[in-house]
Amino acid sequence: MTPSATTLVIGATGTTGSRVAARLAAGGHRVRAAGRRATPVAGAEAVRFDWNDPATYGAALDGADRVYLIPPLGSLDPAAVMLPFLRQARTAGVGRAVLLSSSAIPVGGPATGQVHQALPDLFDAWAVLRPSWFMQNFTGDHHHARSIREHGTIETATGDGRVGFIDADDIAAVAVHALTCTHAPNTDLILTGPQALSHGDVADLVTQATGRTVTHRQLSAEQLRERLSADVPAEFAALLAGLDRAIADGAEDRTTDTVERLTGRPPRDFRTFAEHEMT
Repeated sequence: MTPSATTLVIGATGTTGSRVAARLAAGGHRVRAAGRRATPVAGAEAVRFDWNDPATYGAALDGADRVYLIPPLGSLDPAAVMLPFLRQARTAGVGRAVLLSSSAIPVGGPATGQVHQALPDLFDAWAVLRPSWFMQNFTGDHHHARSIREHGTIETATGDGRVGFIDADDIAAVAVHALTCTHAPNTDLILTGPQALSHGDVADLVTQATGRTVTHRQLSAEQLRERLSADVPAEFAALLAGLDRAIADGAEDRTTDTVERLTGRPPRDFRTFAEHEMT
C-alpha cells in the first residue's frame, strides 16, 4: 500500500472491522472508520455510514481507494444495497475491495454469495474472506456466550459435526494482508483455525479453561429455529438453523493453511483463546 492510500473500513467498531482498523492504523496506514454513529476510532478518521442511507455513501468514500466490506447485519439480501454502493465506490476511485463473507456461502450463493460473484467485474483488485465460525461467538453478548453464562450450556442443532473455529484477530490479519499487499489475492480465501471441533469439544475446552461445567445441548433444527425466532426474523432464524444442519452433515469439517500462508504465523487454537478470553 502506498503512503497516500486510504482504506474505508465499514463496520469499524464491529468484531472484525475494529481489528482491521486498528491493525491498519498501527501499520501507519490511513483509515476512514465508517459506522452509523461515526464513533471515534483510535488512529482513524471517523465517518458516518449506513448501508440503508445512500446519502452517506459519498462522504464516506471521499478520498478512499480501497474498502473493507462488512455486509449489513441480518440482511437476507445484502446485494440489494451493497452492489449500488460498490458501483458508486468504483466511480469514486476505489480500486480494491475486500469482502467479509462466510465459509458456508459459495460464490453465487445466497446473501453475500451474490456480492462475491459481482466483485471481480467491479474491481481489478479484490478478495473475499470466507471464515468459518468465529471463536468470539462464545464471548461477549453473543447467543452462545449468554447461554454459557446463564445456563452452562451451548445449544445447537449441529450434532457431532465439527467446525474449524477461527479467532477474529486472525481474520483481521488476513484482511489487512489482502488490503495492503502489492498484488491483491483476486480470489476467495477459506479461513479456519488449526482444529476442527464439535460443539461438545468446545464445551469441554470452555469447562477446562473456566472451571465451570459447560455442556453441549443438542437440539433439532426445528427446535433451534423456534428458539431463534424469539430474537430474529423467522426467515433469518430458518437460515441459521439450516446452517447448523449443514454443520451436522459435515459441511464445515475442514481446516486450511490460509492464515499461516498469508500472515506467516499459525492461527490461534481454541484452547488458547478460551484461556485468554473466557477466564
